[in-house]
Amino acid sequence: MADPTGFVIDDDLAVAPLAALGWHVDRVPWTSHVDWDAYDLVIIRSPWDYQRHAEAFLDVLAEIEASSARIENPLALVRWNQEKGYLRDLEADSIAIVPTAWSQGLDTKLGGALDSYFAAFGTDQLIVKPTVSANADDTFWLTQPLDAATRTMLAVTFADRACMVQPFVPAVLSEGEFSLFYFAGAYSHTILKTPKPKDFRVQEEHGGLIRAIRPEPVLRERADAVMATLTPAPLYARVDFVRMPVGTFAVMEVELIEPALYLRMDADAPERFAHAVEAWMSD
Repeated sequence: MADPTGFVIDDDLAVAPLAALGWHVDRVPWTSHVDWDAYDLVIIRSPWDYQRHAEAFLDVLAEIEASSARIENPLALVRWNQEKGYLRDLEADSIAIVPTAWSQGLDTKLGGALDSYFAAFGTDQLIVKPTVSANADDTFWLTQPLDAATRTMLAVTFADRACMVQPFVPAVLSEGEFSLFYFAGAYSHTILKTPKPKDFRVQEEHGGLIRAIRPEPVLRERADAVMATLTPAPLYARVDFVRMPVGTFAVMEVELIEPALYLRMDADAPERFAHAVEAWMSD
């Protein structure tokens, strides 16, 4: 992105390890007009404004794919991952996801569809967010009863806009969200993200707390199973999980477009990433 002010980005930690392997790295905002043929490899990293210009973003990626440069992650995977309906594909592959209802627009009238989701999920708290989003933009944590102002805001936000509705998972607050990272198909490291008090958003930009952890074996197994479903294989991936009330882990997101890789949270992660790039390009 052209202006990363306010965002925490540690991608530069990979530059020195890449340089040691003979790579020269340029940082190019996706909105720039450049000769993509001048590059061997274009890695999509932190375009956290793309969701506001989704089609234009895909057009730029198509230009890169049409050039002599290799784009990672591949455009086909990005197209699939850009709209969160991909979670339905994972569910069809027997991957447990947070229970989700899908809607084009949102009926927020008293007694309408929104109210029915509370009953359907057996909860008094819901999460509503766009199916194309990043950094928790336009994500709502709702608690019954809803006041008129909230209903109006939701109606305006999701007018003619696809959204997803999920029961709020209490472990987001009590434990946090788990993120497991993979480079060139190999497991790298794991972090636990916990929201600040009185918030539900785990991103650092919203005050979330981040710490490195060693994942439980069953969590690694769940993440490995997700990775096995991805075609074509990604150069990098972040798989986000939450612990459900019954104790099992469910996928919240599979980030293949612009995930923060939290390279600073593992001393060997930057070099691990660089060697993954080197091996990837040697295939």
